[in-house]
Amino acid sequence: MSTATALPVVLLPLGTDDDALDACLAALEAGTPPGTRVWLADNAQAGPRGIAIVERWLARTALQAHYTRRNRPIGEAAHLAEMLVACEDGDALILAADARPLPGWASQLAACAARDPAIATATPWSNAGETVAWPRIGEIGPLPDEPGRLARAAATLPPHHPELPSAVGHALFLRGRARVRAGGLDGASFAGAYAAIADLSLRMAGLGWRNVLCETAFVARPGEGMANGDDLDLLAARWPAWHARLAQFLMQDPLHALRASLQQAADTAPPDDAAVWPQPDMFPAGDPS
Repeated sequence: MSTATALPVVLLPLGTDDDALDACLAALEAGTPPGTRVWLADNAQAGPRGIAIVERWLARTALQAHYTRRNRPIGEAAHLAEMLVACEDGDALILAADARPLPGWASQLAACAARDPAIATATPWSNAGETVAWPRIGEIGPLPDEPGRLARAAATLPPHHPELPSAVGHALFLRGRARVRAGGLDGASFAGAYAAIADLSLRMAGLGWRNVLCETAFVARPGEGMANGDDLDLLAARWPAWHARLAQFLMQDPLHALRASLQQAADTAPPDDAAVWPQPDMFPAGDPS
C-alpha cells in the first residue's frame, strides 16, 4: 500500500477568500503526497473566480481530488459535521480554508496518530495556532518565508506528542472511531467550526481519548480562527473548567522547551531552494477571471 493510499482523506471546506484558496491549494499540492484523497467541499461560498481556481487546480493536480458544492449554504459547523458524517467512521485530516500546509504535514499527522491508538486528535504547529503557536505561544507570527526548511526542522523533533487542552482548528488529524463514539461534531448547537472542534475534542477526552500536539508537522495560516456568534458562551457553559485550563496552559507554556527545540532545528536546517507559496501562475496579471 502506498503512503498516499494509507493517508486519511483531507477535508477542505472552502471559504469566500479567493486569494486564500489559491494559496491553500498551492501549498496543499506542494506538500502532500501524490494520490492523497482530497475533498473540496463548497458550502455555496466560492464565487466565480474561486470556482475557476478550483477547476484549474483540479485539472492539473496530482492529488485524488473531488469537488462538491451545496446549492444553499448552511452553518460552518453544520457543513463540517455533514462532511464528517459522510466519512462514516473513517479518519480524516481537516484543513481550514486559509491554511497553508507545509511539506510532509499529512504524513506526519498520520504517523503521529499511528503511534498511539488513544490519540483522537493531533494538531500541528502553526504560526497562528494559539496553544500550538510558534515561535511564541498565543501570538500570531508571520507566515514562514522558508516553509520547506521549517518542515524539515519539525520532522527532526522526537515525537513525544504532549497533551493539549483541546484541538485547534487550523489543521488536525481526527480519528473517526473516537468521533463516532463521542457523538460526532455538534453542528446544530455551534455556528462555527472553531468552537465545534474544541467541543468535540473535549467530549472525546472525557471518554479517555487524547488531544495532542504533533510536533513533527507544521501548518501555517495568515491569522487565527475565530469563534462565531455565541459559540464561546455555549462552550463555557458546556465546559466550565475549560477556559481556566486554557488560560493556565497559555500562561505556563508547557511546550516552551519544544518551541526552543524547533527554533534551534530551524536555525540549523539547510535553506530552501524555493518557497512553495504563493502560486502566481493561476491568474496572472491582466487575467479577466
